[in-house]
Amino acid sequence: MTDLFDVRKEIVLVTGASQGLGRQFARVLSAHGAAVVLAARQAAKLKALEDEIRSNGRRAVAVQMDVTDLASISKAIDSAESALGPISVLVNNAGIAIEKPAVDQTEADWDAVIDANLKGAYFAATEVARRMIGRKQAGNIVNIASVLGTGVTKFLSPYSISKAGIIQATRTMALELAPSRIRVNALAPGYIDTEMNHEFWSTPAGEKLIKGIPQRRLGAEADLDGAIMLLASNASRYMTGSVVTVDGGFLLN
Repeated sequence: MTDLFDVRKEIVLVTGASQGLGRQFARVLSAHGAAVVLAARQAAKLKALEDEIRSNGRRAVAVQMDVTDLASISKAIDSAESALGPISVLVNNAGIAIEKPAVDQTEADWDAVIDANLKGAYFAATEVARRMIGRKQAGNIVNIASVLGTGVTKFLSPYSISKAGIIQATRTMALELAPSRIRVNALAPGYIDTEMNHEFWSTPAGEKLIKGIPQRRLGAEADLDGAIMLLASNASRYMTGSVVTVDGGFLLN
C-alpha cells in the first residue's frame, strides 16, 4: 500500500526555520525524507540546523530570507532551487508578535507585525505559486495561521488581525490556484510551548491561560507533527482552502 504521507519526493521551503515551530517543521519533514530549504534571517541558526539535518543523511540547504523584503524572497528561492530543484511545498511559517494593548501599539509595531506575518506570507506564496504555474507543476502551500485568527485574546491585536488575514488569504488563493493544481491550506496552532514563550507559562497569567484550555495542557512542538505531515503530503490531496486547528480544544471555550 502506498504511504499517503510520503514526502520523499518533495522539496519543501520552510520560512522562519531558524527556531520554534519552523525548525520543528523542517526537522519532521526531513526525518520523513523530504529535502528541506531552511529560510530565515538568522544565518547562524540556519547553518546549525542545516548541519544537523545533513549529519542525519538528509538533504537541506540554508538560505537567508527576509520575508518583509520582496527582493530577498525571490533571491532566496532562486538560490534554493538552484541547490535542490523546484520547490514543491511551501510552509509559510515566518512571523512575529508584539504584545501590548491596542491603544499602545505604534504604527511601527503594526507595520512590523503585518509586514512579517501577512504581507511576507502573501508574497512568499505568490512568488512560489508563480514559479509553479510557469513550470505547469502541481504544488502545495501550507500557511501557518493561529487560533487567534478566529478566536481573540488581549494585547495581540496586530498579530490576531494578521492571522485572520492569513486564513482569508488561504481561502482566496486556494480558489484561484486550484485550476493550476496548487493546493493552499492553513494550519492553526493553539498555544504551543516554544523557547520564545517558555518562561511565560510559569507566570500567573500563563498558568491561568493553560487552565482555560479544555485539555488542561499546552501543546508541544511535536503535537503539530501529524498536522504538518498531513498538509505537506498527498494525504491531503483533496483538501484546499481548509484550516486545520490543533489547539487542545482552546476554541471550544
